[in-house]
Amino acid sequence: MKNVQILAPNGMPARQQMSTWQGAGAGFGGQLERWNPQLKSFDAALLPNLKLGNARAEDVTRNNAFAANGVQLHIDNIVGHLFRLSYKPRWRRLGISDADARAFAEDVEAWWFEYAEDPTGCWLDVERKRTATMMVREAIGTHTRLGEITAAAEWVERRGTPMRTAVRMVSPKRVCNPGDRADSGSLRAGIEFDRYGAAVAYWVRQLSTGGLGLGTGYGSEWRRVDREAANGRVKFIHVYEPTEDGQARGANQFLTVLEQSHMLPKLQHTKLQNAIVNAMYAATIESELGTEAAMEVIGAGEEGVANLSKYMMAVNSFNSGSKLTLNGVKIPHLWPGEKLNLQTSANVDNGFTDLESSILRWMAAGLNVPYEPFARDYRQSTYSSARASMMEGWRYYMGRRKVIAARFATQLFVLAFEEALQRRLLSLPRNAARGFYEARSAWCNCDWIGAGRLAIDGLKEVKEAVLRIESGLSTYEKELALLGEDYQETFAQQVREMDERRTAGLPPPSWMRTQALAPDQAEPNP
Repeated sequence: MKNVQILAPNGMPARQQMSTWQGAGAGFGGQLERWNPQLKSFDAALLPNLKLGNARAEDVTRNNAFAANGVQLHIDNIVGHLFRLSYKPRWRRLGISDADARAFAEDVEAWWFEYAEDPTGCWLDVERKRTATMMVREAIGTHTRLGEITAAAEWVERRGTPMRTAVRMVSPKRVCNPGDRADSGSLRAGIEFDRYGAAVAYWVRQLSTGGLGLGTGYGSEWRRVDREAANGRVKFIHVYEPTEDGQARGANQFLTVLEQSHMLPKLQHTKLQNAIVNAMYAATIESELGTEAAMEVIGAGEEGVANLSKYMMAVNSFNSGSKLTLNGVKIPHLWPGEKLNLQTSANVDNGFTDLESSILRWMAAGLNVPYEPFARDYRQSTYSSARASMMEGWRYYMGRRKVIAARFATQLFVLAFEEALQRRLLSLPRNAARGFYEARSAWCNCDWIGAGRLAIDGLKEVKEAVLRIESGLSTYEKELALLGEDYQETFAQQVREMDERRTAGLPPPSWMRTQALAPDQAEPNP
């Protein structure tokens, strides 16, 4: 028996049209009747236009100052000038004491800084161009533009370091199906998957050294890289934040604002040209020469040209001989039938600033960055509004730091840490109950300290931090991490400075003295 349904005038099932949810119905006045998007998986929606979307995102970040600033805000706030390792082995799970864990952590942090942050050797980078911090900064910029981070672990013998571990930064644009073949159930967008949906290998397109500047720079050969070795050592790093099951690739953050990012420079250029044209002519002379007379003057042939020349010479001679003045002020005496029009430049803004601000707010929302630093516009901000905006942005940056930057940096650390143990550059505590391969996660647990939070009113925020510590709501470690500092290094430096001040006969610094010099003040109403 056939399923019979009653259809509405637009051809849709009447039951569907009677939905009580306005968003799923026709909407007010039928505004949503023609809006019928399909339900698609994330890959089905993204992968067909992945290359075009990424190409547009890269183009707009090259040519749009605000888009480039949006990427730089991610880099500066998530990573900062130094992405500092805070090594925290899970000592209870490893069967060692807290004291042994802290001693081992100090040794590991010193080794990591020496090896990974060497600005001369750059041993962690295959190309020897980047320190570990620079690699993470590049990774965050790539993630913002292209939605994901890819890198390959390699084994390179070099003079000057006993370490062989090196990581090659790989542009996600190079990860694609070999021969540009179509996607299949086990191969999508350059990634091979097992039956559970886990990635097992990546296909990386090789670079072409010929024709740079004329073509794409990519060759016609692909290299297959396994995700990890048999012992679990990572061989290819792929970091992104999935939003749906079965998702193969990450979506760049500019996809929701590409249209606005592309049109805003055109709007600015058009407005600038309009302002230039309006300011180009100070005055014009309007002639009332009749149509027939004008046609006679500018008639075709040599006679018309001669007549036009005679007319213009007569006007020029008349204007040159007109030298009437009144109290030193020149008075124009025009040719009969002419009228002088003084051109005044119209309002150049004419609502443009508000329109531009609206577009920039849209872009800032799409990129999840505060409007004020994104647009470099603080005209309408008070301390409270600016701090609220910065705190919202800071919460987003901290999520990105933990999920993206710290995850990528930790994988770099794990690769180098494993080799350092094998080469006995580092030694695990003797009383450890579990070895590296038995408890890899416990031995490789670490936090990362990046850029500090921006202080809008430094004094108020320092007082806030002190009150949190004294009331037991926070610790020096957390508060100094908000400033982008390591509390252990700060404490050690304070001990040295206190000894030097005591030796020099200087009084110790006092919080109470600071409070007396700068007491709390109420914020004025805007």
